[in-house]
Amino acid sequence: MLRLVPLLIAFLTVSCTAPNGGSGVTRAECLAIAEAYRSHKWQPTEANVLHGADTDGIQVDTPDICYRKKGSFPGWWVPGRVNEGMPYQWGGFATPEQFDLDIAAGKAAGDVYTQEKRRLLDAAVSRHATGIDCSGFISRCWKLPRSYSTRELERLCTLVSSWQDLLPGDILNTWNSHALLFAGWLDESHSRIIAYETGSPPDWLVVRHSITVDMLVKQGYVPLRYQGMRGE
Repeated sequence: MLRLVPLLIAFLTVSCTAPNGGSGVTRAECLAIAEAYRSHKWQPTEANVLHGADTDGIQVDTPDICYRKKGSFPGWWVPGRVNEGMPYQWGGFATPEQFDLDIAAGKAAGDVYTQEKRRLLDAAVSRHATGIDCSGFISRCWKLPRSYSTRELERLCTLVSSWQDLLPGDILNTWNSHALLFAGWLDESHSRIIAYETGSPPDWLVVRHSITVDMLVKQGYVPLRYQGMRGE
């Protein structure tokens, strides 16, 4: 029997390890992280505004109040004022603490996505901007060691067989497009969800709002559950 003890310990260690090599996250921790991004307060200056190419030649457009590009949704944050909510950045993966340091260092506060950025993927991510994008946000909420794209998140998950079985901390994902975090149900009929997300029109920041299930189903969202979620 003594010879089996090391094997049992090894088995339990593997069983408690998240599929990405992390330690996992509880549903309560996941939602607390999401809320920290939504409620984060910060004060930018004009130095954090950028509309044009950065020093690497990558186009950056911060979603500040002056951003009013035709065919896109308008910006929102105001230099010199306290703003609430971390701004969207294409490819962003900043923690609130890192974001504050980046703002103080004069980095661009956010970077809106475009079809060109979607075409170029990682090649369109500016190292001179800071913020969080949709999959980076999910990755942070799940305490992942790096940002997993919407093309990768499903590899860490199991499919939720019924939308009615969704639990806080699950996600709704569209491959190579967008992901949002399920926070709960708005009504007893389970026709509207409460979700956290970033970069969802018309908001270039982390928000918490309600969405109809019908709309999400029509847009092809798939309900997924992170395998490293603890405290089921």
